[in-house]
Amino acid sequence: MMNILLLAPQPFFQNRGTPIAVRLLSEVLTKAGHRICLLIYHEGKNVEIPNVTIHRIPSIPGLRDIRPGFSFKKIICDIMMLCMCFKIVCKTRFDLVHAVEESVFIAMLLRLFFRIPFVYDMDSSLSRQMTDKHRILLPIRGVMESIEKMAAKYSSGIVVVCKSLEKIARKYAPNNLLVRLEDISLLDGEPRECEKLYNTLEISGAIIMYVGNLEKYQGIDLLLDSFKLVLEKFADAHLVIIGGSVEDITAYKDLSCQLGINSNVRFVGQKPVSQLGSYLSQADVLVSPRIQGENTPMKIYSYLDSGRPLLATYLPTHTQVLDNQIALLVQPEPKAMADGIISLIEDIDLATALAFRAKERVKQEYSFKAFQKKLLGFYKSLEKSAICDLPRYI
Repeated sequence: MMNILLLAPQPFFQNRGTPIAVRLLSEVLTKAGHRICLLIYHEGKNVEIPNVTIHRIPSIPGLRDIRPGFSFKKIICDIMMLCMCFKIVCKTRFDLVHAVEESVFIAMLLRLFFRIPFVYDMDSSLSRQMTDKHRILLPIRGVMESIEKMAAKYSSGIVVVCKSLEKIARKYAPNNLLVRLEDISLLDGEPRECEKLYNTLEISGAIIMYVGNLEKYQGIDLLLDSFKLVLEKFADAHLVIIGGSVEDITAYKDLSCQLGINSNVRFVGQKPVSQLGSYLSQADVLVSPRIQGENTPMKIYSYLDSGRPLLATYLPTHTQVLDNQIALLVQPEPKAMADGIISLIEDIDLATALAFRAKERVKQEYSFKAFQKKLLGFYKSLEKSAICDLPRYI
């Protein structure tokens, strides 16, 4: 069994993709007997995870609302995380550093100064993520890819969350130990009670539902444009959007007003993950309009497990997991999305067949049992690796 320093450069805990994955990873590893020291940002809900020691970076006045993706706020937090890492490592001996996303560069320094091997938990391609969001960085994309490649090359193993990232990681470090560890459904047994949307929101007609953050890459602009076309066919349909920050919700409420669809769009804010199944079960159509990114959204696995039909954009972020047997895939254009939503509302047989096959696929490939088996198998291979037997400190 190993003593592991887990670096997670995000607010923790929050009900969104990476923090949920970090919590799940921690729980699986500690139940297998490993000891974990988890270093996270200052923001987030306090949670207790058995056999996990949690450290937060110091809180700085004014440094709040750390959002996903590259930002100057994250740079400051990552510098503080680096300083805390050196303090922690000087006091405690670790067998391995498990570094999530950009914290891999901190792990590289720890390897250099303390000879601690590290795992690169590659939730996204950092170089592509940054240049997609900040086009001004495109001229130095090659440099960023070289740095990313170096991180992969010097790691003891790589964890990726999807096929597209696996291809990138194999290209960077073809001989390294690697595991593709897809996310899993967050639905746990019978749906728990939650508000009944038709009653609390005073709505009727078909419910089209989106769950997740409201960052630009999620395609909410595209979703609103397409929903406007849906209303031409089904005037009583409603779009229910769950999740998002107060700032983003306000911005998209304004856009809904500009489009003249605000009376049919409901923003209900963030909801507990424990109630996710109950909310999803109330939808007639679930949508994932994402327009950018390499990794598959975590919500996709819960969508598939919900028993409701799914419509998603026909892009690699989705097609590496989805196919026409379990989802309706459409081009990322307003008319194509609107036509797809309409067809799922009208064609009950199609919607039912997609939802049934999707739920079966989750049982076979994206269950907790499959996640646990792959993660623990990867760690057993790490323990057997000669590189983990090298001297830890100079």
